Amino acid sequence: MTGEELPKARIRRRRLFRLVWVVPVVALAVAVYLVWQHMRAIGPEISIRFNDAASLRVGQTPINYRGVQIGEVIGIELSEDRKRAVVKARLHRAAEPIATEGAVFWIVRPQIGLNQVTGLGTVLSGPEIHVLPGKGEERVAQFNGLDSAPVGVDATGLRIVLRAERPKGVRVSTPVNYRGVEVGAVERITLAPNSASADIHILIRSRYASLVRAGSAFWNASGVHASGGILKGIELEIESLRTLYTGSIEFATPSEKAARVKPGTVFFLHDKPKDEWLNWSPRIALGGQEKAN
Repeated sequence: MTGEELPKARIRRRRLFRLVWVVPVVALAVAVYLVWQHMRAIGPEISIRFNDAASLRVGQTPINYRGVQIGEVIGIELSEDRKRAVVKARLHRAAEPIATEGAVFWIVRPQIGLNQVTGLGTVLSGPEIHVLPGKGEERVAQFNGLDSAPVGVDATGLRIVLRAERPKGVRVSTPVNYRGVEVGAVERITLAPNSASADIHILIRSRYASLVRAGSAFWNASGVHASGGILKGIELEIESLRTLYTGSIEFATPSEKAARVKPGTVFFLHDKPKDEWLNWSPRIALGGQEKAN
């Protein structure tokens, strides 16, 4: 053996970029981006109380405004008193200003009636919840929904109340006529504050609001009216075939000099008209504007 040292091999450690890590890194980046986008899109959670939530589905029933989906149903449960269904929904962040005081929500289902056909677009897709934005600035999280579209959703006019012991033949959308011309409609029917009678909330369209004056008389023109006797025979009076289904309310006004009424004024709904009411023929100019109540 000599004293010379043997040569040593040099080992170069190269940091090789491993392509195997590219896919997980990209996938993680995409996942983070999607989560961030989802969090940005999440809006407020609201609850809507309906009398009946039949056919509404969690994760499927949309909330639409002007044909655009702005939210979705995320839960359905009974109210604490078990009298109503509480539908929980999540709105998109862009739709957050819609959920303010005064917003109206209602369920759109296919309905076929004698005078109208509505909601046919939901036959295959299922029911939808539509909304009319509120005009208030305060954000609200709880709403009382309607089971059908309100009459005159975008209409303005004079809203008054007709009080009746039993509103026979009257329902939501029943027309309100003046001299046989439709000038308004029933928006909703509720019990009076003392529960002794029913309150029929009607909307008289702005063009015809001036026809309602102090002393105006309203009567129920729904259904069939029979009169006569054994010798005279029986006479049947039917306003129209449509009236048999939707009902009808008529009214008359005594004089153009009578004072105009304010929104919320209460009138009594009579079962039939007096002869003198049918002879009233005031000359009242149309086109007066009333602010919606």
